[in-house]
Amino acid sequence: MTDAGLNNVVEWTVTELSAALKRTVEDAYGYVRVRGEVSGFKGAAPSGHCYFRLKDEKAVLEAVIWKGNFARMRIKPEEGLDVIVSGKLTTFAGSSKYQIVVEALELAGIGALLKQLEERKKKLAAEGLFDEARKQLLPFLPEVIGVVTSPTGAVIRDILHRLTDRFPRRVLVWPVRVQGESSAAEVANAIAGFNALPERGPLPRPDLIIVARGGGSLEDLWSFNEEIVVRAAAASMIPLISAVGHETDVTLIDFAADRRAPTPTAAAEIAVPVRSELLGTLADLGSRKLACWRRGIDRLRKELRLLSRALPALDALLGAPRQRLDACAARLPLALIANAQIHHRQLTRVAARLTPRLLKLRLARSSEIVVALGERGQRACVNYLHRRSGRLRAAGQLLGAFSYRGVLARGYALVRDGNGVPLRAAAGIAAGSRLDIEFADGHVGAVADGAPAPRSAAPQPAAPKPKPGPRGGGSGGKSGGQGDLF
Repeated sequence: MTDAGLNNVVEWTVTELSAALKRTVEDAYGYVRVRGEVSGFKGAAPSGHCYFRLKDEKAVLEAVIWKGNFARMRIKPEEGLDVIVSGKLTTFAGSSKYQIVVEALELAGIGALLKQLEERKKKLAAEGLFDEARKQLLPFLPEVIGVVTSPTGAVIRDILHRLTDRFPRRVLVWPVRVQGESSAAEVANAIAGFNALPERGPLPRPDLIIVARGGGSLEDLWSFNEEIVVRAAAASMIPLISAVGHETDVTLIDFAADRRAPTPTAAAEIAVPVRSELLGTLADLGSRKLACWRRGIDRLRKELRLLSRALPALDALLGAPRQRLDACAARLPLALIANAQIHHRQLTRVAARLTPRLLKLRLARSSEIVVALGERGQRACVNYLHRRSGRLRAAGQLLGAFSYRGVLARGYALVRDGNGVPLRAAAGIAAGSRLDIEFADGHVGAVADGAPAPRSAAPQPAAPKPKPGPRGGGSGGKSGGQGDLF
């Protein structure tokens, strides 16, 4: 090109040219799928974005995965992994390079999946997650079985049907997606959720967990190869059975589980025994136990008969003791007499040792006791008589205070009829009745001379007091001074 032609070329700034190139690349290669090997992957940057390269035998392409897309990806990029990425081609003006912004990532063929699976298996095995020593024994007959599977598939129906046929148990289903991007997290959360249930809470804690899924391709079963699922199965404190896929399908959860079942139906068969077989076994054991018991009784009875023949007769066993008893009974009266004589002699010897002085002292002491007791008795009698005399005088004074003779001593008289019955009113005295009048100093006889005077009459002047005569003496006339009394 000539100098004049060069002068007519449009002048660009670096920024303008970079922007133009960016538009050109994005317009020409808007959304592409690229296959290559991951190179230079070191994990997510502090910002959360991922940067790596895709390469083949002859070229290298820069790649970036933004933070939001990386968190949603089911398959993560790994160094040396053969992948197919989908995204938009663009440029980065800061370093004058073009790159692909990855929106989706998948493994390039079954070989890449198997390679990643084998590497992950080696990694987890090195951590001891697949060791046989950490596997738990399954319960013989679990009360509650937890099933982690899809609630709409045929797997749960097969498990429930098989459990019903063998030995009905209570089943808790934790619904999850068994494939897809969120499947691995849901399965891991379900295993952890069953383990987090309290043992005696409102929702019973399972005694056994079954993680089940039907058959499928390696990509369909990939959720059960994820580290989060394998680690959840290894950390489960509840025994776990893995029943993923068909018999030929193998996933990493099979190695971490406590028991692998070839199919979901086989998992149900492993979980519970057959009820009818258990009943038959119990009946057989019961009959065998009864037969053993009977044989033992027969053997003991036979031994007892043999031993009883070797025993001596009853009379032979009791003859000598009976004879000794009779001999002792015959000697008993003589022994009692001899014993009494021995004690009598001992008593005589003790009595002989008592001296007259000791007897005198004892008699003197007894005399003193008798004298003292006599004095005490005499004083007690005197005191008793004084108390009784005082009580008698008080009773006499009380009797004199209440006696009618005290009234007579004050000038009154007591009138009785001929029979000695006291008269209380004048109306009851007939004319000519004999009366006995008692004064304080004696008795006077009298005869009633007429009817009693009315109460309203004026009082008569008192007659001079006559001299007392002998009891029953004198006449009943006015010469006796008693006529005015009535």
